[in-house]
Amino acid sequence: MCEGIHAGRGVALVATFVAALAAGGCSISFPLGSLLGDDDVTATSSVTSAPSPLSPELTAEDWRRAKAALEVALDPFGNGSSASWDNPETGAKGAFLPLGQPYVKDGDVCRAFLADLTLQVGSQALQGTACRPSGGGWSILEVKPWRKSV
Repeated sequence: MCEGIHAGRGVALVATFVAALAAGGCSISFPLGSLLGDDDVTATSSVTSAPSPLSPELTAEDWRRAKAALEVALDPFGNGSSASWDNPETGAKGAFLPLGQPYVKDGDVCRAFLADLTLQVGSQALQGTACRPSGGGWSILEVKPWRKSV
């Protein structure tokens, strides 16, 4: 009879050990860089992305200010007028003008816009589309140069 109790404890102990080992396996971590050669790490670590989808000339602070103006201009409940921004530190400035009415695409609210940017490299006129998921912020889906009609 004692052998049955000891055998039951042994099975329970093994089951606990296996469960702990399986759960612990989910928390094992190691540096991913160790899987890459030194050359690979150097090559990928030097790649940086521009802070703004509008222009690589915009700094992160320029984009923060521009994005706030973009959100005001594209607001579906707003008055449809343009919203401007500027950064006195860099001299960059611009304005967004919503085009047409907001529309729904794949469950997101979208709106076309025109953007005028004045940067150190010169002025740029852009045309784009941005979308916003319910309760989220605006993301620019596409942007391209806009040529004003003469």
